[in-house]
Amino acid sequence: MRPLAAFSLESRAGIRGVLFDIDDTLTTEGRLTADAYAAVEALKNAGLMVVPITGRPAGWCDHIARMWPVDGVVGENGAFYFYADHVEKKLKQRFVKTASERENDRRQLARVAERILREVPGAALASDQRYREADIAVDFREDVQALPREEVQRIQAIMESEGLTAKISSIHVNGWFGGYDKLSTTKLFLRERFGLDLDLHKSAFVFVGDSPNDQPMFSYFPHSVGVANVKNFLDLISTRPAYVTEAACGAGFAELANAILVSR
Repeated sequence: MRPLAAFSLESRAGIRGVLFDIDDTLTTEGRLTADAYAAVEALKNAGLMVVPITGRPAGWCDHIARMWPVDGVVGENGAFYFYADHVEKKLKQRFVKTASERENDRRQLARVAERILREVPGAALASDQRYREADIAVDFREDVQALPREEVQRIQAIMESEGLTAKISSIHVNGWFGGYDKLSTTKLFLRERFGLDLDLHKSAFVFVGDSPNDQPMFSYFPHSVGVANVKNFLDLISTRPAYVTEAACGAGFAELANAILVSR
């Protein structure tokens, strides 16, 4: 990873969209700071496309799409995208799976969750689980005492043994049935909402994240950025982001936003 200062002025000036994780990328110790939120708004006001790409649940993403200065949000690690249609004054929702498929998945996911809680002492379902549509989130350090790394990986291994796709974030292990991820649904959102083929325009976007579930994004975008705390997970990230900020969490996001804004 190169320092953010190595991100050339010319490349930064060509950025037209900023895609970003939320937990421990935009937030700091579980809180959304004024500086980080102001950075999101400044990017949007400068005419850039701004889209959170998160593992957080549908319930949170309903609020984010409606209330935040963003063009939409990809949630539950790619299970859906939401955006506010300001012409029709309506929230638009697009799920990768049908309602019946999600209902069937939830029954199986509940069984897997029971197994994990039985076999991994100290783990718990995330407090936001009741607001989820398509996955289970097992908490290993948000509202529980932090589990050792080997126990976190054990949760992932159980999910995978049950046929789930499993990803580790900075606070949860998320599991779901299906081959989608943050990247595939980001592509879907940009194509269906804006008629944009991301494969042809990926150099015009920057992605910023901090943890293993951001791996597909780090691998895909030539202008990928990790906030400084990404260093905590480098042993679980096979393709590292191209750049890393000096500051961690929300301050690192604001650092990146400023670097892009000054180029304009």
